[in-house]
Amino acid sequence: MVLRFQTTEDHGDACGQGHNVASTRASVESVLSAADDIDSSEIVVSILGPYVVLEGFVRQKGHVERAVEIAEDVVGKGYVRSRMLRR
Repeated sequence: MVLRFQTTEDHGDACGQGHNVASTRASVESVLSAADDIDSSEIVVSILGPYVVLEGFVRQKGHVERAVEIAEDVVGKGYVRSRMLRR
C-alpha cells in the first residue's frame, strides 16, 4: 500500500513558495517505511534544492526503482534522484 499525498504540478515552485523541506523529507521517509514491498531501513532521504535524493542500499532487484516510484508519489515525477545501490 502506498499513501498518496496531494502535490502540485511543479514541486520546484512549491519549494520556492515556502514549502517545508523537513516535512517533505519526513513524508518521503514515512511512506518508504510504510511500504511493505521494500525494505527501506538502509535508505537515507535528503533534499537538494527541489529534488529528493535517495541514498543507501537495497537488497533485492527492482527495489531501487520501487523506492523512486514511491518517493515520486509524494513529490512528483522527475523530482527524485537515486544514489542507491543493490547489495
